[in-house]
Amino acid sequence: MRNVTLVLDDGTKFYGKSFGYEKPVAGEVVFNTAMTGYPESLTDPSYAGQLMTLTYPLVGNYGVPPFTVEENRLATFMESDRIYASAIIVSDYINSYSHWNAAESLADWLRRERVPGITGIDTRELTKVLREHGVMMGKILFDDEPDNIPAAQYEGVNYVAQVSCKEIIRYNDGVGKKVVLVDCGVKHNIIRCLLRRGVEVIRVPWDYNFNELEFDGLFLANGPGDPDTCSAAVDNIRRFITSSDKPCMGICMGNQLLSKAAGATIYKLKYGHRSHNQPVRMVGTNKCFITSQNHGYAVDSKSLPADWEPYFINMNDGSNEGVRHKSKPWFSAQFHPEACSGPVDTEFLFDDFVKLLNF
Repeated sequence: MRNVTLVLDDGTKFYGKSFGYEKPVAGEVVFNTAMTGYPESLTDPSYAGQLMTLTYPLVGNYGVPPFTVEENRLATFMESDRIYASAIIVSDYINSYSHWNAAESLADWLRRERVPGITGIDTRELTKVLREHGVMMGKILFDDEPDNIPAAQYEGVNYVAQVSCKEIIRYNDGVGKKVVLVDCGVKHNIIRCLLRRGVEVIRVPWDYNFNELEFDGLFLANGPGDPDTCSAAVDNIRRFITSSDKPCMGICMGNQLLSKAAGATIYKLKYGHRSHNQPVRMVGTNKCFITSQNHGYAVDSKSLPADWEPYFINMNDGSNEGVRHKSKPWFSAQFHPEACSGPVDTEFLFDDFVKLLNF
């Protein structure tokens, strides 16, 4: 295991050992406080361009499931077709794994997909640095090699365009109501949740003018990066909400794009929400849900137009966790009701959406 150094933009250095693919890499350093779910998190396209730090100290003990694809072309145990995070940073990597569904070690998987991994890092201290300063750019460098990679850029980069599908993909063709899903980096479990509810899903690229299609409802998926780089998607959504009464649901990036189309503004959170334990309250009620989240930007609730309102509020920092229209069948969640991995307290939102399709 070669010596590696994590160098943050402010000059802070953390020293560890390599257990993944051996190449230097740069990206935005973020932290995730979930205790489990590294296969799902690594394959979540919303982590594109990021060096993912896991705060839970023991990682790798249950290995990695096999990569298999179902008849509907969705991965059986992953959230996409490959690892999208640029690297993984952990405190204590365990190479000896034990799990009924494990096919290989985390280290072998990382090497096969050419993704670096660092162990031996004091992730508690790293997380404290990121919480105090805010997320920042960083590099993973091998001690016996020169620093010859340029600093990465994150803000202003359209990562959605990099991870979105390039052509229309249909699921459950000819079955049930037609739902157009705008793919900004969709997790496969979102599609699974829709398919289980008996609808046809028409998955289109992020900038596709879906208004030209025939459909019964619109779904805006999650994705990585800055929503301000997705003006083409926002324009298409704005055309939809100014000319249609069809149901619409959004998740994560979808919440931000729907809000932008309505006229709201977006801002970057200091260190984002990436975990399985984020409490959110449904506005107007005492109902609180524990949710899975992965986002670095948020909607400014105060900027919502008069005919829109916050749907959910984060109980930790008061940030927006969803919006809804006061009279039209349009709503969204900043968190992940499909979880995977994570709690499924809010999966009822998919039921609410499908009921609107059949109303």
